[in-house]
Amino acid sequence: MKINFLLMMPLIIPFLFSVIMLFIGKKPKVHRVIAALSGLFMIIVSIIIVVAVYQNGTLHTNVGNWPAPFGITVVYDMVAALLVLTTSILTFFVIIYSYQSIGIERETYYYYPMLLFMITGINGAFTTGDIFNMFVFFEVFLIASYVLIVIGSTKKQLREGFKYLVVNIVSSNFFVLGLGYLYSITGSLNMADIHVKLASFDGNKDVMTLVSIVFFFVFLTKAGIFPLYFWLPDSYSAPPLPILAIFGALLTKVGVYAMMRTMSLFFSFDQSFTNTIILALALITIVIGCIGALAYYDLKKVLIYNIMIAIGFIFVGITMMDLTGLVGAMYYLIHDMIIKAGLFLIIGFIIYRTGKTNAKEIHGLMSVHPVTGWMFFIAAMSLVGVPPLPGFYGKLFIVKSAFENGYYIAGIVVLLSSLVILYSIIRIFIQVFWGKPAVHSELRQIKYDKLLFSSFALIILSVVFGFTADLLYPLFEMAATSIVDPSTYADYIMEVE
Repeated sequence: MKINFLLMMPLIIPFLFSVIMLFIGKKPKVHRVIAALSGLFMIIVSIIIVVAVYQNGTLHTNVGNWPAPFGITVVYDMVAALLVLTTSILTFFVIIYSYQSIGIERETYYYYPMLLFMITGINGAFTTGDIFNMFVFFEVFLIASYVLIVIGSTKKQLREGFKYLVVNIVSSNFFVLGLGYLYSITGSLNMADIHVKLASFDGNKDVMTLVSIVFFFVFLTKAGIFPLYFWLPDSYSAPPLPILAIFGALLTKVGVYAMMRTMSLFFSFDQSFTNTIILALALITIVIGCIGALAYYDLKKVLIYNIMIAIGFIFVGITMMDLTGLVGAMYYLIHDMIIKAGLFLIIGFIIYRTGKTNAKEIHGLMSVHPVTGWMFFIAAMSLVGVPPLPGFYGKLFIVKSAFENGYYIAGIVVLLSSLVILYSIIRIFIQVFWGKPAVHSELRQIKYDKLLFSSFALIILSVVFGFTADLLYPLFEMAATSIVDPSTYADYIMEVE
């Protein structure tokens, strides 16, 4: 079988363009153009892949023409295709936003190459068909993120970057430990092949439960689930806003994807035990996220704790492990990636314009930036899940699945926490945009056309997503089916066997 280079392009494009920038040297204006072109090309390729997967089902290609399970396999089902497309869109708009926000010093010292290296690792983690290579791609995006979180070398960045480094080194060591256990049991690292072998596994199931706990520890740490979230609020608030936006929108979602994939392919034998524990942790995460969102007036912290709430929502849908719950989880996953990035970028504009991060110290921006104010309001309504905005569809399916499966408390927690999200975001909106009118001369005189372009574009995309949710339903149903019925993902391995 020939290598399908189309499927390789979301990995090749960011890697190749980042290498080109390294060879060009410290030329930030050239880096800007190259990085933006990379994001644009990734969007085009990702759209083609989504259409191809929808028409043909799961696609795969073997790197170097080594057949699975012996070689490296890249696999696209609809889950991976949608995540890569969303990642590409966010990357492009964050790059445009960075032109006026990240600062010439950071741009000079290879900000854009590091960003694209990180995207290479993220896309690789979403698309690899090999669990060991998932670990490798985790390390790729983590190494790039270590640079990004400290680039600029402020005291807070260095302190929180060290914490972030230590947490991820520990979790990576456990990842390797889990890989060793899994390989000793199955004799394979190809995820489809492992699924086929575990389907007929007649050994000690307690051993597999132990392996699942190791993997879940790793992925729940990456996702920021209770009690493994302690590193997230401060670490994510340390870097500049473009980096925070890409971290908040993407990095925790890689952990969510890895959990969803391994629960489906490897650890479906004892779901009543593991899913109950994960559901409980998800609900506690929602509660802690709600407390954090109410406790702070810091613009960054409020949204960071809303990340935790969203992760809890998604895991409630995943742990139902039925089509309805997973459709809701996929809807909410893609919605949250888009709207969180949009909100982080728009609060970034507020911070750059006012020079303040505490909402109590800002007032009356509606008199100066009315369009921005109403766009923030629309983004807030989307985050809350007001119909017909996209957050509504994800929560609808998640709550419906929870009630259908008898998890009434989980459904009620999701519904009640939506009120907390509403209050936490609307009080920011009222505080920042209303009250005593802001004085234009007291605001920082900065260029902000590209800041607002990226922010508005993502918020508008979220609104379009909501209004086309019915039209897009077949894609999300196809993605959910791939998790509920993992044979649709693993069928390609049968060609070998």
